[in-house]
Amino acid sequence: MAKRCYYDILGVAKTSSDAEMKAAFRKAAMQCHPDRNPGNAEAELQFKELNEAYQALSDPQKRAAYDRFGHAAFEHGNGFAGGDGFASSMADIFDDLFGDMMGRRGGRNGAARGSDLRYNLEITLEEAFHGKTASLTLPTSVTCDACSGSGAKPGARPRMCSTCGGHGRVRAQQGFFAIERTCPHCHGRGEIIDDPCHSCGGAGRVTRDRTLSVNVPPGVEDGTRIRLGGEGEAGVKGGPPGDLYIFVSTKPHPFFQRDGADLYCRVPISMVQATLGGEVGVHTIDGGEAKVKIPEGTQSGRQFKLRGKGMPVLRSREVGDLYIQATVETPQNLTKRQRELLAEFEALSSTKTHPESAGFFAKMKDFFRKPHQPVAEDL
Repeated sequence: MAKRCYYDILGVAKTSSDAEMKAAFRKAAMQCHPDRNPGNAEAELQFKELNEAYQALSDPQKRAAYDRFGHAAFEHGNGFAGGDGFASSMADIFDDLFGDMMGRRGGRNGAARGSDLRYNLEITLEEAFHGKTASLTLPTSVTCDACSGSGAKPGARPRMCSTCGGHGRVRAQQGFFAIERTCPHCHGRGEIIDDPCHSCGGAGRVTRDRTLSVNVPPGVEDGTRIRLGGEGEAGVKGGPPGDLYIFVSTKPHPFFQRDGADLYCRVPISMVQATLGGEVGVHTIDGGEAKVKIPEGTQSGRQFKLRGKGMPVLRSREVGDLYIQATVETPQNLTKRQRELLAEFEALSSTKTHPESAGFFAKMKDFFRKPHQPVAEDL
């Protein structure tokens, strides 16, 4: 059976670039990889063809020879034996393909990025309005000063792991595949510490309290996330540090409720103020005081807007509004004379003084009035 064209196997043109061939190989290999198709002989054969085609075309010299002579360029042992070079090349390809799937974050020398940290910062509504500079003290892993992160005692040096040759991973050939795993001797570090540092016990990191200053901008809301790059835990074996994420929450306010950039405040007014009208003074979030005019006949629940007296919009010049909701308070603990006056007022009241209640009960009475009995018709 004649062998298929390597370009056709990869699904690329002869003029395709190395990056295009690699992308095509990655896509096809992910679909027919034996681990995803257990017991599928056809997928295994296709995977072998893909490997053979990519091994030939990814090497500039082999590709040039294949373009000139076709499959004859590799006959009689001319450069395509499946030896250690092939296994090493394919292991690198699989590492690129499936490394992220296995969750590996470190490099070949055992270096790994430090963990990200989270800090919950609670502030007041006034601090969210004005903004603030917060000082945070948190325990975190930092690079050991005594050994500079090497994990070895000062004056001593780690030695290269003889099992993995300093790579941190060992490779085993199992039939067609080269299987790679973390070195069991050095646990992925690539080095052996015979004389560990007394300060960190060979870890290369120690836990200390750090004090950081973070700027909280005006207008932050609940759940706002502030990222401090490189302020997380120290990396392992020279790896980069992680990040610190600060999640901001706002304490409940005794008077104001927040909705985005707008503030709401319930203000109780007396029955007389609501009836005759008047003026009330209300404090605002910026520390000032505003006068709210209550018109005659104000009903409970009516809102009044104070424009520009709300919260600032984050990273913007816009400012929200303050909404004052009037709540008419019913008098309590009346004296005898007060009761007499209210009874006299009620006796003098009419539908004109209570139009809403009078209209409501009139409509209700009309709605539930007993309907007329239907008249029987002759058939």
